[in-house]
Amino acid sequence: MYPYYSKWIRSHRDLPLKLNQWNSVVRWEAKQTTPFLRAREFLWQEGHTAHLTEQLAGKEVLEILELYAGVYEELLAVPVVRGKKTEKEKFAGGYYTTTVEGYIPSNGRGIQGATSHCLGQNFSKMFDIKVENPDAKPEDEVKHVNVWQNSWGLSTRVIGVMVMIHGDDQGLVLPPRIAKLQAIIIPVGINKNTSPEDKKKHYDVLQDLKDTLKTAGVRSDYDIRDGYTPAWKFNDWELKGVPLRLEFGPKDAAKSVVSYARRDTGEKGTIPLPSVATDIPALLEKIQKDMYTKAEASFR
Repeated sequence: MYPYYSKWIRSHRDLPLKLNQWNSVVRWEAKQTTPFLRAREFLWQEGHTAHLTEQLAGKEVLEILELYAGVYEELLAVPVVRGKKTEKEKFAGGYYTTTVEGYIPSNGRGIQGATSHCLGQNFSKMFDIKVENPDAKPEDEVKHVNVWQNSWGLSTRVIGVMVMIHGDDQGLVLPPRIAKLQAIIIPVGINKNTSPEDKKKHYDVLQDLKDTLKTAGVRSDYDIRDGYTPAWKFNDWELKGVPLRLEFGPKDAAKSVVSYARRDTGEKGTIPLPSVATDIPALLEKIQKDMYTKAEASFR
């Protein structure tokens, strides 16, 4: 990809040049693979930038590293340590490599989470990638300088790290901010003796509850599959890692409440129906923070 820089860079006013790609990668040299963590083929995001000076390149290296740290800490509830790779571990041919590293409590091992490299001028000299020197004087013979390049990337390894840190014997445990479904609503107390009219009335309340949560910004759905008991559905959604389970039956309707169960701790309770639009988003945020706190305790 490096030769393409020379096609686009015309003057120092074009800097920094940014190229960002989201694509699939095949790692032909991989001999021992691990699902998500080191696969032969994986998805990733990779960026390349060109800068006028070492200082500008170095500034961006740390900015990108902080963005990657934010993906782990703010979205995945995974604490990471920021640092600089040793000379032996840095990107081959690069100037220096910075990294965010996670920790897997189940096996006591660290894992590289993402990297942000300063490539220096090594590749720009190799491919003759230059820009006009803004400080050049009329009498100077050299009026162009080699650019300083950066490269940074994040892959689907983040999924494996998240699964290993938060998962348990029941399956996935997903942080609310990245869960496709943040809450699943499961009807209870509906059986063969329930009349079609009462069943429809009950399901209408489920739809109202889903609409209320949607308006409040909560990604939710209900499970009204026939032929499965509520207990089976509980296990099914626990396996999938949905952060919050909401149970609603005739007894809940009589009390004008909805029962809940947290996926991360198993804690149970009730929320008044008039308060779901505020209490459930607040509860999801608490789950997000509690998951990070638990992971950080193991990390420390």
